[in-house]
Amino acid sequence: MENTQCSSCKKNIANDSGTTRFPCPECGKTEIIRCSHCRNIVSKYKCSECGFEGPN
Repeated sequence: MENTQCSSCKKNIANDSGTTRFPCPECGKTEIIRCSHCRNIVSKYKCSECGFEGPN
């Protein structure tokens, strides 16, 4: 089953416009998924593979 949850809030992003998906900026092994709300409030996320924390 494909992961369709926001990496920050765990909300299902299936019908959320404005989401983004990208590989971890540090290791590139994990896909980071961001819902529109977490992107707007600049909520932090953490890579489950290497522990990188973003967006700062």
